[in-house]
Amino acid sequence: MNSAELSSSEPTGQLSLNAQVGGSAHGQRGMAEPLDRWGRIGSLGANSLLVALLSPFLALTARSMQKSLLAIIILDIPFQVGTHFYYRESDAALGALGGLSISFTTIALAGLYLSWFIRSLTNRNTEERRSVHINRSLLLYLAIAALSMMVAQDVSLSSFEVLLLLEASLLYFYVANNVRTRQEVIFIVSMLLLACLLESLVMIVLSFTGMPSTIWGLPTHIFVDADPTSGGMRIGGTVGSPNQSAAFLSILLAIAASVLVTSLGRAHKFLAMAVLGLGGVALVFTFSRGGWTSCAVSITILSLVAWRRRGLSLRVPLAAIVVLVLLYLPFHNAISTRLLGDDRGSAESRIPLMKLAFRIVEDNPVLGVGANNFTVVMSRYLTPEFRKGFLYAVHNKYLLILSETGIGGLLTYLAFLLGTVRTGWRCWEFDDRLLSPLALGFMSAITGHMVQMGVDVFRGRPIQQLLWLLAGLMTAMYKMCAAAPRSLSNMA
Repeated sequence: MNSAELSSSEPTGQLSLNAQVGGSAHGQRGMAEPLDRWGRIGSLGANSLLVALLSPFLALTARSMQKSLLAIIILDIPFQVGTHFYYRESDAALGALGGLSISFTTIALAGLYLSWFIRSLTNRNTEERRSVHINRSLLLYLAIAALSMMVAQDVSLSSFEVLLLLEASLLYFYVANNVRTRQEVIFIVSMLLLACLLESLVMIVLSFTGMPSTIWGLPTHIFVDADPTSGGMRIGGTVGSPNQSAAFLSILLAIAASVLVTSLGRAHKFLAMAVLGLGGVALVFTFSRGGWTSCAVSITILSLVAWRRRGLSLRVPLAAIVVLVLLYLPFHNAISTRLLGDDRGSAESRIPLMKLAFRIVEDNPVLGVGANNFTVVMSRYLTPEFRKGFLYAVHNKYLLILSETGIGGLLTYLAFLLGTVRTGWRCWEFDDRLLSPLALGFMSAITGHMVQMGVDVFRGRPIQQLLWLLAGLMTAMYKMCAAAPRSLSNMA
């Protein structure tokens, strides 16, 4: 090979090498483009998956979702959509809480607390993240009820009531700490009135048809109780026994009457008048003397206090009383028979049960016999009069708590109720045109119901849930009144 050939071959080799290198780089760029495209698609897919996973949690933070969950809880008070696990029919027949209650309220309450937790993590506003309200009386009552399980003969039965009390307490704390605007108060009151109106319609339909199948196929029980002084039928609706339904109606009738003296518009007052009319008829059909008394006490307190303390016109409260009196006239004979006629020892049968409760308290004054265990131990304290007498849990809520949780349980329970009434009175004294009359209505309703507690058990979920909801709402209303300038309150 000569020098000319050698020199000519070197550039050729270099060109060939450069060409190979250039071709390799071009190939890498060609391969990188689809990889980048797949990477972007994968990243987009991952983001979409993340959004899909987080969207239910993000939806919980929306105010509309929170209002929907609260509406479910309120409507679930009368209609009780749910079930009982480990249900014991024999214990329930004697007045015990027969099973573990799981309902729409349980699910909705879990959603509300998850929403509260997410909002507390994401909210950086120190003013909004204020300290949590704690009701010491309620917490002590819950703790004592839980402690009574240590002495309960049937711990499982005791746990049913403690867990139900825990659920109601969680509802109280949520409402007390998360209801912060007047619009939210109006929404809750409106839903309560709507629930009362629907339940009243259910009870009226049932009273005229006597057929549970006509109540729109609701997945809840319908209670019809025969009684000689009520024409053979007492209506319990979907709430439960006639006495339970009467308590539900009497509480909400007082609240409806209080709406009439607020600054709310015609739509809300029309709803309140409809509740007074239909709810009054439904209350008559319960033939519950305790419920009638509770309603009369509540309306009387509301009317007298509104007139004497603020010089308000009696026209609106009197209008509510006139509606109830007009409802009385068509049922005069039935009501008179129920009040004055022979009830075949129905009222008298409560006296031996009270004596039975006192005997249980004498042996168990400190911790009681355990929550929901009255019916378990009462066989040990029976005397000869019960061989043919009425055997059931004592028809007195205060004696029932005293015998099951001891003196500490009764004192803390009374402290919670009286503290709630005091909160309502303090809110009334702010002279707020919206919140003060509502607080007076709540306070009057609870006071009237405390009278009825002296003649019935009130073990179930509906009334306890309603009371704890109203107590939490009164606490929230008081905080609004205390935080708002007095001049702004008067203009509201």
